[in-house]
Amino acid sequence: MDKIRSHKDLKVWQESMDFVVMIYEITAQFPSNETFGLISQLRRASVSIPSNIAEGAGRKGAKEFSRFLYIALGSLSEVETQLEIALRLQYLKNVDEVNKRIYFTRSMLANLIKSVGKG
Repeated sequence: MDKIRSHKDLKVWQESMDFVVMIYEITAQFPSNETFGLISQLRRASVSIPSNIAEGAGRKGAKEFSRFLYIALGSLSEVETQLEIALRLQYLKNVDEVNKRIYFTRSMLANLIKSVGKG
């Protein structure tokens, strides 16, 4: 793996930051009674993704970095589950676009984990 100067150099961090914005935009459409429920959960879980990538990149060693990347993957799965709940509650009509972003981000994280493991 090439040396990175900052977590901001990582494409997966950049993509996950865009994903956070997407989640904030989606949850802005939810009913106000979900402010302390799904809205808060979805926003926190989505923010956790780039935050853990950044924290892991700032740690020493590949093992630590991988651990934080796995945490980011877990947060991504959490968002996916919460979006499914929102869909079932009919807060959302279509999650195709956000699911594409989830699958893309998951793939990028998995590839980075493999790359870090080889380094």
